[in-house]
Amino acid sequence: MASGYQIAQQHLGATAAYLWRKKGLDISRHDTTPTYCYHAAVIDHQIQALRGVLPKQIALHYAIKANPNPSLLAHMAPQVDGFDCASLAEMQLAINASGGRNAHISLAGPAKSTDELAFAVKHRIIINCESASELNRIADLAKTQQTNAKVALRINPPFAFKGAGMQMGGGPKPFGIDSEQIPELIAQWQADAHIQLVGFHLFAGSQQLNPELIGQMWLASLNLIADWQAETGFSPEQIVLGAGLGVAYHEPDTPLDLNDLKPALREMAICQQQLGNPYLALESGRFLVAPAGVYFTRIVDIKFSRGETFLLCDGGMHQHLALSGNLGGVIRRNWPLVVPELLDQPHDTAVQIHGPLCTPLDVLGQNQPMPANVEPGMHIAVLQSGAYGASASPSGFLSRPALQERLI
Repeated sequence: MASGYQIAQQHLGATAAYLWRKKGLDISRHDTTPTYCYHAAVIDHQIQALRGVLPKQIALHYAIKANPNPSLLAHMAPQVDGFDCASLAEMQLAINASGGRNAHISLAGPAKSTDELAFAVKHRIIINCESASELNRIADLAKTQQTNAKVALRINPPFAFKGAGMQMGGGPKPFGIDSEQIPELIAQWQADAHIQLVGFHLFAGSQQLNPELIGQMWLASLNLIADWQAETGFSPEQIVLGAGLGVAYHEPDTPLDLNDLKPALREMAICQQQLGNPYLALESGRFLVAPAGVYFTRIVDIKFSRGETFLLCDGGMHQHLALSGNLGGVIRRNWPLVVPELLDQPHDTAVQIHGPLCTPLDVLGQNQPMPANVEPGMHIAVLQSGAYGASASPSGFLSRPALQERLI
C-alpha cells in the first residue's frame, strides 16, 4: 500500500508534493487546528507550469471565487494578468490586491445587485453580462453616472463541455446569454453611448482532466466568436475563456499533463490572429490554488463501534464542505488524506473519519486508508484543499470556533 508521501505525489504531482514535504507538512507550524495552510511556492509552481505552455500572447486570469484569501491574492497579483470576481467584496479584494490596476478585473454572475453593477461601472470593471435585461440595467446606471460601462457578453454556448465535473453552459442555463441571441444584442448595443461593448466571456464548465476535451472546448468557443465576427462585423477587444482545468481529487484521477494542451494552444494563437489579435485570456481558479492548500485537523478521539474504527476530529464539513461530498457531489468519494507525523508509513488500514458536528453528514473519510498506528493528537492533512474550501463552507453551523488561514 502507498505511503502518505506517495499519496501526495499521486494527487499533487511530484513537484508540489516535494514542496509540501520540504516545508508545508511541518506540524510544528500548525499547533492550532483546524487550519488551512496555503503554500506560496506551490502557487508559484502552478502558475509557472501553466505559463510555460501558454503562448506569450495568451494572458492568464485568476477566478477569485476559488479562494479569496487576501494574503493569497496579494501573492498572486504580480503573477497573473487579471482577476474575475463574483461579488462586490471580491471586486474590492481584486482592486486592493492589484493596486488599483482595474483594466482586467471583471464581474460575473447572475442576479447582480444594483450596488455591484454601480460599483463596477464606477471603477471601470468589465461586467460579464448575463442577460438582455441586465444590459438595460447597466446602461441606466452608466447614464446616471454620466459615463459608459465596459461590458463583455457572457455566452451560453450551444455545446456542452463533455466530461466536465461541473457544467456551466449548453442547454437552458442561468449563466450567460444564449448564443443565438448574441448577434441581435451586438447590433443593438455596439454603438450605444453608455455601453462600451468590449468582447466576450465564455465559461462552459470546470474540473476537466481530459486535455483533448479541454482543447476542443477552447477552440469551439473561438470558432463561435469568429462566426459572429463574420456575421456582424463586430471585432472584440477582449475574449476571456474559462480554462476548465481540473485537479486530481479522487482515485483513480491523475494530474493533468499540461504538455498535452500545447497543440490546442497553438491553434488558439492562430485563431487569435484571425480574429484581429484581441486580448485573449484563460481564466483559471481551482488549478492554480487547489494543490497549494492543505486543511489540517487534529484527531481528538479514536472510537471502536461494532467492528469499525472511527477517527473523530476537530475539523469537519462546516469548514470543508466539499470534503464531506455536499458541495455538488452526487456520490461522495474519498479525498487524498495523509497523517503528516507518519508520512513515510503505509496508509493501509481502512477507517471511518468524522468531524465534531452533530450530523451524520460530517464525513471526512469512508473506509479511508490510514496508518495502523495512528493516535489521538496526531493530525490529518487533507490535500488539494486550496480551492472551494474555507470560503465555500457553512462556517456558522453549530457556532463552532473559527478556523485559521495562513500563507506559508
